[in-house]
Amino acid sequence: MTEQGFRYISKPRRVAEDRRFVVGRGRYAADIRRPGELAVALVPSQHPCARIVSIDASAALAMKGVRYVLTGEELAAATDPLMVGVDAPLVKRYPLAVGRTRYAGEWVAAVVAETRALAEDATEKVVVKYEPIEYVIDGEAAIAPDAPLVHPDHGSNIVLEKRFVWGEVDEDFAKAPHSLSYRVKWGRSSTVPIETFNLVAEWNPWQEILDVWASIQMPKYPDQIARALRIPYTSVRVHHDVDVGGSYGVKRGIKHTVLAGYLARTLGAPIRLIEDRLENMRAGDAHGPERLFDVEMAYDDDGRILSMRMRALDNVGAYIGRSPLQLGKPVGAIVGPYKIGSVAYHAMAVLSNKTPQEAVRGFGQSPTNYAIETGVEKVAEALGLDRLEVRRRNFVKKDEFPYLIPSGTSYDSGDYDAVADKVMAQIDWDALVAERDRLRGEGMLAGIGLSACLEPGGGNSAFEPLLNEKNLTTTWMESVRINVDALGGVTVAIHTTSSGQGHETLVSSCVGEVLEIDPDTIRVVRPDSLASLPSNSPVGSRMAIMMGGAAYRAAHKVKAKLIAVAAKNLDVAIDAVSYHDGNASAGGRTLSWMELVTICHRGYHKLPAGMDPGLEATDVMQVPGGERLPEQGRTQMYPCYSFEFHAILVVIDPALGKPDIRRYVIGHDCGTVINPHIVKGMTLGGIAHGIGASLFEEFAYDEEGQLLTQSFMDYLLPSSHEVPAVEIVHHVSPSPHTVFGQKGSGESGYLGSPAAISSAVNDAVRPLGIRFDALPIRISAIGDAVAEALEKTEGLQ
Repeated sequence: MTEQGFRYISKPRRVAEDRRFVVGRGRYAADIRRPGELAVALVPSQHPCARIVSIDASAALAMKGVRYVLTGEELAAATDPLMVGVDAPLVKRYPLAVGRTRYAGEWVAAVVAETRALAEDATEKVVVKYEPIEYVIDGEAAIAPDAPLVHPDHGSNIVLEKRFVWGEVDEDFAKAPHSLSYRVKWGRSSTVPIETFNLVAEWNPWQEILDVWASIQMPKYPDQIARALRIPYTSVRVHHDVDVGGSYGVKRGIKHTVLAGYLARTLGAPIRLIEDRLENMRAGDAHGPERLFDVEMAYDDDGRILSMRMRALDNVGAYIGRSPLQLGKPVGAIVGPYKIGSVAYHAMAVLSNKTPQEAVRGFGQSPTNYAIETGVEKVAEALGLDRLEVRRRNFVKKDEFPYLIPSGTSYDSGDYDAVADKVMAQIDWDALVAERDRLRGEGMLAGIGLSACLEPGGGNSAFEPLLNEKNLTTTWMESVRINVDALGGVTVAIHTTSSGQGHETLVSSCVGEVLEIDPDTIRVVRPDSLASLPSNSPVGSRMAIMMGGAAYRAAHKVKAKLIAVAAKNLDVAIDAVSYHDGNASAGGRTLSWMELVTICHRGYHKLPAGMDPGLEATDVMQVPGGERLPEQGRTQMYPCYSFEFHAILVVIDPALGKPDIRRYVIGHDCGTVINPHIVKGMTLGGIAHGIGASLFEEFAYDEEGQLLTQSFMDYLLPSSHEVPAVEIVHHVSPSPHTVFGQKGSGESGYLGSPAAISSAVNDAVRPLGIRFDALPIRISAIGDAVAEALEKTEGLQ
């Protein structure tokens, strides 16, 4: 089925969610008000590592309106440690520090009061005595033999170390006429959404249910709450009808929820916990990867990359959740869009006395793309070849799909050369090069940036057993339920929270396409977790593939039932029935949508034998190809692979050092597009995010272990002045594994933009003999390096 053959899919239809958002009628966790609720404020540690000698809360408790002060010792005695993704059972994590603090800003105690302001005032009355302990901040320093141990019981600062060799790496390096090595670093940044994490938790002792309204985006959230609080899963009710004000991974919030849930049960009152920006940035467990890459590439005289060795060292901070698994997703695209024949991959996650990481958009893929693209550029430079031509020589070709990469993953479909051709035509490559050279002639630093990358989509669980052999998970499903009521109305239930990604539009479009009814007439609802089918939430660019697929399959079940009812009542065989616009016809006779619905609900005597009355269908969909455990370090990581190609022009005034992006074109192939407006929004937002990660954003620490970027005064976000007008060109390579040919797009833009910006900046400063191999490339660093290079040049003259 092609895009042109769709009625609703791929058409620029209004995004259903936008109606409530643009008029300020979204319903966020902060909007939830419960009678008698109390507020929480947190007491942070001022030390990167210290023993907690004593906590004196008497002065705080003496304040009018203060209800409780909770310590880590009390909470740990009543709860189980929070779950971790890797095999490190002695790296225990609780919502509050127990015995010692492990990073500056870690929560030491929680104050509960009648208002947030009062709770904040009371935190200043809590007296904590500390005994400072030696700490480690740098990731490489953390693996030194004499490094201070962040968790002494674990016996090491390494929480994950895996070595994979796919193919004849040593032999390929030995035979290659050329090789090079390099180091690049990806700085610690995140998505820092406008809405910080917040929740309301309320315990109903008569029903024995904990109600939770939260701004979450994470798999298995009710499960983890129940495990930590030692209560049945059936005693946790997460309300999914809460809008999420931005996330892209970081809103895990499990420690917040366990803390608030315990307090709600203990105090018999609803508990509101809303992070302020300071709490979010220094202790919200919302930092992204901080990764150091050491890479070697072997290549021939034509620039074809034959083999690669890569070590990725991730500084995950003081505790671990799922963050070390971000070293696993790149296995599924470890060679990017290139035909690299063999790979050795050494993945390490190390503890340090920094704020813990969590999952961030791309789940570790964008840093890896940056590392690979840097190598491609270095190969081109070493051989004196055109950067675009080297990429083309290494691209997987259209007729080579499905293409099996060394790590065991098969790429589904694509035409990378066609996408690059479209970008080159859109940007007018020859004119772009001429413009760059003209600007250089006027004394400006100008550079062209390129990058090509893949976006794995339809996330399954393969990276979990790959990195943790004790985890035998292979099921990573998504579910949809469709109900057609007696008046012909269609209601579709989805079983996860909103994350601003247009799930209601996605699902109504898919169901409308199959049933041939207007998606605007379809109601999409989000039942609470006790009324929900299994879901793994919007992570890994999976919802178009998985939720869209489940909606398609459930709708076909409804359609099949309608056709069977029509066949019975028209007295024909099922395959003689023609379905169109919700009506069923055969032999010149037609039963309308409402006639069919009425039979299902009211005419049991007209139903085929054995058919249940009513008209509903459920589908629980497993990830295509994701049903097997890894074998000998090889696995099918994701079913679908979108492709991006970026071309940009950056201009730098040598006196200022500030990069100005003058032109930005991205070619994007995510298969069949469900809704063009949503895909465009994802792509533009991802590029803005990538601009931030490559030029502005970083959670920086000083040598004393203190976070320096604790507000937007210091943690710089790109504004509308820094984000250019972006031109998007589309190409469609349908996936053979999905119902409409769709692939993932939730992480688009972000996965390739940092590499493209790095490419452009380095092209701009190359004439001065300067190179930047760490992100972000700050304005100050550019200005200083340019000034130093110009000084040397003038001195030579």
